[in-house]
Amino acid sequence: MGFIRGYELTVCTASPFSDLYVTVQVWAGSKPFTVPVQTAYKPFRSERKCVYPRGARGRRGLLIEPVNRWNEWLELPITYKQLPVNARLAITIWDLSPTGGKRALDHAIPFGGTTLPLFDADNQVQKGRQKCLVHRHKHADGTDNSKTPALVAAKRKATSRNSDVTPQDKDAEELDRMEKLFKKHEMGEIPRVDWLDQMVFRSFEKRGLQAAKSSMKMLQRRRAVNGDSGNEADDDDEGSVDDGRPSSSTFLLNVELPRFDFPVVFADHEYEPPPISALQSLSASQGNLSQRQPQVHFGPGINALGESSDGFGARLIKVYDPEAGLRDNPAEAKHRRLFRSSHRHGILDKDLKPNSKVRDELNMIMSYSPTHILSPEETDLVWKFRYHLTRDKRALTKFVKSVNWGDRSESKQAIQVLGRWTEIDIDDALELLGPSFDNPAVRSYAVDRLRKADDQELLLYLLQLVQGLKYEHISVDSEHDGTRDSSLAKFLIQRAAANFMLGNYLYWYLMVECDDHSPEQGLDNRNIYRKVAYEFMTELVKQPGGSEDRKTLLRQAELIAILSKISGEVKVSNESIAKKVERVKNFLADPKNELVTIDPPLPMPLDPSIKITGVAPDQVTVFKSSLNPIKCTFKTTTGSSYPIIFKLGDDLRQDQLVIQIITLMDQLLQKENLDLKLSPYKILATSTTAGASQFVQSQSLSSIVGKFKANPALAYLRHHNPDDRQPLGVRQETLDTYVKSCAGYCVITYILGVGDRHLDNLLLAPDGHFFHADFGFILGRDPKPFAPVMKLSKEMVECMGGVNSEHYQMFKQYCFLAYTALRKSSNLILNLFSLMVHANIPDIRLEPDKAVMKVRERFHLELTEEEAIVYFGNVIEGTLTAFAPVVIDKLHEWAQALRA
Repeated sequence: MGFIRGYELTVCTASPFSDLYVTVQVWAGSKPFTVPVQTAYKPFRSERKCVYPRGARGRRGLLIEPVNRWNEWLELPITYKQLPVNARLAITIWDLSPTGGKRALDHAIPFGGTTLPLFDADNQVQKGRQKCLVHRHKHADGTDNSKTPALVAAKRKATSRNSDVTPQDKDAEELDRMEKLFKKHEMGEIPRVDWLDQMVFRSFEKRGLQAAKSSMKMLQRRRAVNGDSGNEADDDDEGSVDDGRPSSSTFLLNVELPRFDFPVVFADHEYEPPPISALQSLSASQGNLSQRQPQVHFGPGINALGESSDGFGARLIKVYDPEAGLRDNPAEAKHRRLFRSSHRHGILDKDLKPNSKVRDELNMIMSYSPTHILSPEETDLVWKFRYHLTRDKRALTKFVKSVNWGDRSESKQAIQVLGRWTEIDIDDALELLGPSFDNPAVRSYAVDRLRKADDQELLLYLLQLVQGLKYEHISVDSEHDGTRDSSLAKFLIQRAAANFMLGNYLYWYLMVECDDHSPEQGLDNRNIYRKVAYEFMTELVKQPGGSEDRKTLLRQAELIAILSKISGEVKVSNESIAKKVERVKNFLADPKNELVTIDPPLPMPLDPSIKITGVAPDQVTVFKSSLNPIKCTFKTTTGSSYPIIFKLGDDLRQDQLVIQIITLMDQLLQKENLDLKLSPYKILATSTTAGASQFVQSQSLSSIVGKFKANPALAYLRHHNPDDRQPLGVRQETLDTYVKSCAGYCVITYILGVGDRHLDNLLLAPDGHFFHADFGFILGRDPKPFAPVMKLSKEMVECMGGVNSEHYQMFKQYCFLAYTALRKSSNLILNLFSLMVHANIPDIRLEPDKAVMKVRERFHLELTEEEAIVYFGNVIEGTLTAFAPVVIDKLHEWAQALRA
């Protein structure tokens, strides 16, 4: 945004520590608008040329030529269109001193400051070279009423000997006039004539020397008249006087701003507010230059024993150089290159084995979670013992992270080592398909591992694998096979074409991504998904029976379109609920819509294993909520019914993700022989604004509390499953199901950070299955203040017999078992969330860089298993004794009563 060319001094203070640098910051409305940027550290001592006149007292001298030149462009972190009309550049020149001084920041003291408006009086952007007055020993304040203005006030000729106005000789006036002409020449307003321009430049240099000498003589005469002692103590007022006009000792800074062919004029324009995720507040380290200064540690012998680096006479001065501070240490980078080269082609590397100490370090590295960033030393260690680690399946992802893929020789050898690695787990393969790994060979290696997974297991990760297509190299050119260079796309298409269950879900996942026109998705991603969908349909018709499968998918799309049509009509109508129900019944019973009888039977999009033969119009329900979801019941080929809830106007992808994770966790727990009777009902987003979910016969705890007064949940279960032989009057199997499902959902909703929990979205089935619904808030978000991290209400505990009952103790044991079992699979769950970072899920989209970390925090992987159990026990007890959840439930109950 600006070019620091240099500064011109007529008088200088000769100091042995005069290495200057410049900081620039944008201010607006008397507040800093950006973080400061800084020129690279550059010593100027060798260029300083001061001539001291005879008889001059003090250490003041005449400067023959501009001596300090940075010649460096500084790019500020803001665009012109974001600048307000009162934007200013606060430019401060910093000197270095081992003893500090007035207004010092560490070893930096302000040489002077200047504030330059970015817009002129005509609201046009300033451009070209600007000569700025430097106010000595002052920070550039940048405020609207700046005390360090950059623009030099016009000088008037003195009318009398005792006038307060500084006299100006004819040479100085001529120099000012020539500078204005030079600026017009630079801006192209004066035609260029090379031979004549050179003559003018030489003449200007001679006149500049003459003006400098005459200025010095005038200064000496003035000091003799005023009795100026020339003490250094006067320096604080050097450069300007109280009225803002420059004094006789003037310091000027030349700043060059970008030039434009046409004037850039400020105009008010209302922009849409940026997304919340883009509003990154400045950290404390960015607010003050002194806090940005890195801590300097000296090696032995640099300063003598007992000699502080801060004292006068110290041999070192601390200075912050952004060229070195914002980049890798060149010594460290060279060390890593030498280290890698020494362990790149050595035959002995294959037989290299770690000692006990190094083995412990490697085991610690292997235990890191996928979100952990390896240090340079750790990557070097993994690279050194790469052949030894090929027998450890956990080490592959750490090895891939340690490779410098920009080095051809190193990446070539790394690919060869990959072929020798032992078979990795599925969670590591999913990590290699994330956004952090771009090498095609690495991604192909991960896909080869996925090929060994059966269709049932693949179905658990299909949602994330579809998101992984965003990080593949897929050509959208219609004339070429777009999936030729994408091993993941080819794999998904082949497996989905051979299995209709996979093909059904792949089709709908792709359709939702194609329908996403949000800015987060972007046209490129939509074209990728359209290309993959086209390739999938092309491959599908090549399979035996593939043409029929394609027709089935198209019939499913027609079914969804019909349901969307009636849902849209119901939502916009101002009729009563009874009339809306009647409207839906008539619509579904109309033979034109071909829903009463579906022939041949159609696989349900929610669950293709269920084939529907028609709809039951008399079993329709329209709910009272704002979107008026419709409950439809379909008849199946087995003679049973399959009710669903179809909703238009809501994005169900977040609910779909949570249900998929719950289904996966249920499978993981069952592998540990822990069946917690979870009820992960089916849910499918058919577009970004529509979707369907399976309806499970149940009642909310809110409605149960309204029907049964004393211990409502237990009374509800006793009503449906009475057994007088049991202490609580409920069948033992039903109560066991209730206790297990409560434990499972308490642990899972805690890990996922499910929020907005109240008695309306806690459901209980007649057979004792307890489960959650409505996952509009996850990852710790909650619309209510002081919300608990886990939902465990007194109604839930009372149904178990109270906190002193045997069933409550079993509930806690199931919680501990489930939490420790899921912690063992934390890498898999974290990798699945990593693949969903760019999936446009509402609560992930708010802070995509923190989504995975929020899940990781709930696992508390830094704790041992025993410590984790103690911690989770405290969470349970803290939730039961907390007062805020009781108040929240009561407020929600009153709010619902007012709505009714």
